[in-house]
Parts: sequence; structure tokens; C-alpha cells
Amino acid sequence: MAFLIVLAALCFLMFVAYRGYSVILFAPIAALGAVLLTDPSLVAPMFTGLFMDKMVGFLKLYFPVFLLGAVFGKLIEISGFSKAIVKATIRIVGAQRAMLSIVLVCALLTYGGVSLFVVVFAVYPFAAELFRQSDIPKRLIPGTIALGAFTFTMDALPGTPQIQNIIPASFFGTNTWAAPWLGTLGGVFILVVGMGYLDWRRRNALKAGEGYGDAATLANEPAEFTGGRLANPFIAILPLVLVGVTNKLFTDWIPRAYGDSHEFVPAVVGNAAPVVQEISKISAIWAVQGALLVGILTVLAFAWKPVLASFAEGTRSAIGGALLASMNTASEYGFGAVIAALPGFLVVANALGAIPNPLVNEAVTVTALAGITGSASGGMSIALAAMSETFIANAQAAGIPLEVFHRVAAMASGGMDTLPHNGAVITLLAVTGLTHRQSYKDVFAITIIKTLAVFVVIGVFYATGLI
Repeated sequence: MAFLIVLAALCFLMFVAYRGYSVILFAPIAALGAVLLTDPSLVAPMFTGLFMDKMVGFLKLYFPVFLLGAVFGKLIEISGFSKAIVKATIRIVGAQRAMLSIVLVCALLTYGGVSLFVVVFAVYPFAAELFRQSDIPKRLIPGTIALGAFTFTMDALPGTPQIQNIIPASFFGTNTWAAPWLGTLGGVFILVVGMGYLDWRRRNALKAGEGYGDAATLANEPAEFTGGRLANPFIAILPLVLVGVTNKLFTDWIPRAYGDSHEFVPAVVGNAAPVVQEISKISAIWAVQGALLVGILTVLAFAWKPVLASFAEGTRSAIGGALLASMNTASEYGFGAVIAALPGFLVVANALGAIPNPLVNEAVTVTALAGITGSASGGMSIALAAMSETFIANAQAAGIPLEVFHRVAAMASGGMDTLPHNGAVITLLAVTGLTHRQSYKDVFAITIIKTLAVFVVIGVFYATGLI
């Protein structure tokens, strides 16, 4: 019964998300409904002490990233930089390779350490302009961005600085370059199969005579650039390059400048307690914020006239989008925390532990828990916190290097986490102005390819011993 309650809450939230209802409203309803059926006395304590605590904690950390990312994306749009880059891209690679261009831009930003959510805001103006000029249906944009940002550069390719590739290192004593050959092989598999799927979808739409879409019915369309002559493509792409480069520089510099922790005493009346900040927990977020500020200032420096003409209206819509996207994701984060605290979740975790093969056990456990919580990092953290000692013992007994366990856990976390209730999926659809009905099928197909890649990597390891 405890398991059925958790399953019912999950299915209910996926259903309402797919039907287009706001998860800001229904995530707490689904979570607290499960609590009510488990222990009615815990409804109020769980809501205040867990759901709201996790939700507000997420906003505290990440809202500035959402806000700056949305403003950066909007300035790229109204400055005409997105149109300049798209025009150059079409001239170089051709309109038929529009999807590959967007996937590669997303991949470069993600592998450079830019947050997945920031990539969505920053790349959407390029994608919309490129798809419109190439007459590719807009409904394929979410699947294209998902392939570039949410898959192989997030957790498969060795060295990626995304959190999904960092978490396993603390449990297995490995580093982000663990199992480089397996990770590279998995990344190539995802890219090739994913691009094959998206191109098949594009060709089917072309045969059916389907174009970009009716401008009168499409939502969140980037504004037309009316500022005259377009910028040089190299200047236009400079803000994106600087975001990636300065993010890396700030990531290295901030811990050296501040040390392990930093404290200050607020200048207020009375004896105020010192405010202590643990730098290791916040440095990556500070780095992204600083990088986005550099990107915004770069756009303003090179295109201040067209930006100034639309700055008030453009930033107003960007801030609204950032608020909606961050609240959606934060509600999902709260939902995952409540579900993970219920007895039914423990039933699922224990049942998954009965799978005999150690690598398959880890892969299924991590991807299942990521799917239930709607979070790759959240599901993997829960799975490894509860079972890492078991995984290590299994690795030693079977003679499997812990590097392989690192790579399998990282890749599995980014598989079934992208179910309809996932915060990143909801943010992606909100930013692009599309619905689950219109575009989720392609995101789910990419999810299946990503999940399949984990088992391909496991099979290659057992067949060849390659690490």
C-alpha cells in the first residue's frame, strides 16, 4: 500500500503536468495527498518543514541564475545577436543541419560548465530563429535542446563539470574523468542515435508539408530584430563564449579568493551573530552568476542602442519567465523531497536492491529514483547515500573498478529523470512556449535513447573490459 501511494502521487503529477496544469499548484497537492494517505498527522509538518523548506532553499540558491539567464537570453534576442549567428550558421552548414547546430551549441555551453537552465534561456532565441528560417516545426525545439544540454555533455562525457558527474566522486573516491572511454562511447552513441531520431522527425514533417508553425498561434516567440544592420557573427557569439570561459575562470578563482568559508558581521544595531558562508557549496553558483553578468555587460557594450530601445519591455517579460520557470522547478524539488521521505519510497529502493547484476542494479536503482523524484541529482544522491557501500562491496566482489560505477551512476541519473513532471522539462517547455502535448514525445524519445546508452556502456564493459 505504501508503494501504491507513492506511485499514485507520481502518476497524478505526471498526468496533470502533461495536461498542461501548473505544477506550482499541483506538486504540493500530489505530495501532501500522498502524506495524507500515509499519515494524516504529518500533512502540516511535512508541508512546512520539508516541502516549503526544500522549495525555498532551491529558490535561494538558483533564482538569481534563472533571472540572469533569462535576461541574458532576452538581450541576445533583442540585440539581434541571435539573428546574426543564425544567418552565419545557415550560410556555413546549411539550413538542413539546423538541428545539429543547436545541439552542438548546447553541448559546448553545457560542457563548458554553464547550467542546464541557463542554456535553455540562452539558446532558445537562436533555436527559434534558426528553425523558423529553416522552416522546421517549432515543436521539435525542446527535443533538440534536450539532446544537446540534458544528455551526453551532462553526465556521459568525461570531465563534464555538471553536478551529475560530480556527485558520484564523493561516494566512490573517483574524479570527473572516471571511465573516459566508456563515457565517450556512451556520449557518441547518444549523439548519433539522438540526431538520427530528430532528423527522422524533421523529414517526416517536411513530407507532410508542416512548416515552422502559424505565428498567430505560437507563444513566447522571440521578437523580430528591427535595429538595422546585424552585428558581425564573431561579435554576436562573443557573449556566449565569454560566459563559458569566465564561468571556468570564476570556478577556479573563487575558492582561492575566499577559502573554505567566509564570514562577516552585519552592520546592524545590537550584537549580530556572524554570517558564515561555506564557499564549497556556493562557489559554482557564484561562478555562473558572475559569468552571466559578464555576458550581459558584453551584449550591452556592443549593442547598447538596439537593447536600450526595448530594454524595459524585454526584461519585464524575461523576469516573468524566470519567476515561472524557477517556481515550477522549485515545486518539483519540494515534491521530490516529500516523496523521498515516505515509507513507499523506501519500499521501492529496497526492492531495486534485489537485482543481481551489480552494474544493472546500480543503473536501474539510480534512474528509477531519479524518475520518481523528478531530479537527476536528487535521485542519484538518494540512491548513493543509501546504497553506495553496497555498490562498493559488489564492485570489490566482482572485480569491477569503481570508475565504472561512477560513470554508470552519472549516466543513469540523466535517464528517466526527464519524465513529464521533471523541473528541467517543464522549464524547457515554458521558455519555448510549447506544451507537453506538442513536444514531450520527442523529449521522452531522447530519454529512452539516453537510458539505453547506459546499458550499452554496461554491455561494452562486460564484453571488452574497456574503461
